[in-house]
Amino acid sequence: MSTAKTTGPRPGSTQAALKQRRPFASAGQEAAVALLLTAEAVRWPIRDLLDARGELTLQQYNVLRILRGAGRDGLPTLEIAERMIERTPGVTRLLDRLEAKTLVVRERSSEDRRQVLCRITPTGSELLRRLDRPVATLTESRMAALTAAETAELLRLLDKLRAGSPTPAG
Repeated sequence: MSTAKTTGPRPGSTQAALKQRRPFASAGQEAAVALLLTAEAVRWPIRDLLDARGELTLQQYNVLRILRGAGRDGLPTLEIAERMIERTPGVTRLLDRLEAKTLVVRERSSEDRRQVLCRITPTGSELLRRLDRPVATLTESRMAALTAAETAELLRLLDKLRAGSPTPAG
C-alpha cells in the first residue's frame, strides 16, 4: 500500500482555476492560458455592467471610445477595425447598429470618396460620459490586487509580449 500523497494543483493556479488534473506541457503554454483566463476575468465584469445598463455591447463600447479619442476628425472604418481590442470581421454591421442608435454618424470623405469617415455623435459622447465612472471603478477594483510597482511590471511585461508576438499565419 502506497503512503505517498498525491498533490493537486497549487491553489489559485491556472491549473486549479481550470480544474485541470494534468500539468501543462510547458510553462509558456500555461502562461498563455493564464493570460487568456485573466483577460476574461477583467472583460466579463465590464461586459456584465454594460449588459445591465442595456445600452451597448463591449465591442460597441470599444468603438465609441475609439471614436471619442479620434475627436472631430473621426476615423475611417478600416482604422477603427485596426484599433479594436477584440478584432471582429463585422465592423460595418457594428457601425450600422451604432448609427441606428444615433451614437455615430458616417459620411464619405471629401478628399477620397471611397473612404467612409465615422464620428461619435453628442448622444454617443454623453453615453460614454455616463459610463466612464462605473467602468473606471470596476477596472480599478479588478486591478486592486496589484501594487503600483506590480502594475508597472505587468504593463512592461505585456508590452514586451505584444511587441515580440509574431503575426498569426493566415
